[in-house]
Amino acid sequence: MKKLVVKLDLHDDRGRSKAMQVVSGFGGIGSLNMDTKDNKLTVSGDFDPIKVVNKLRKSWHTDIVSVETAKEDDGKKERQERSHKKKKSSRLS
Repeated sequence: MKKLVVKLDLHDDRGRSKAMQVVSGFGGIGSLNMDTKDNKLTVSGDFDPIKVVNKLRKSWHTDIVSVETAKEDDGKKERQERSHKKKKSSRLS
């Protein structure tokens, strides 16, 4: 599982929606998130970051911010930590 963050040169909402539509067409995309303030697009899932960036560069100026391996169990781990805290607090009372 990979996580890609790119900064796009977007000017309006139409460009933002087209960029998200282009990226969502790739296979293996788990989630997309667009930070409209900084024009950063975060893509996570099992995909090839090079293909995604090349496709975006055909239409927009694209800067790669980061490419990293994403942890699949981030949400599960947080939930487990919360449940352990609840169990400890109930034991103490």
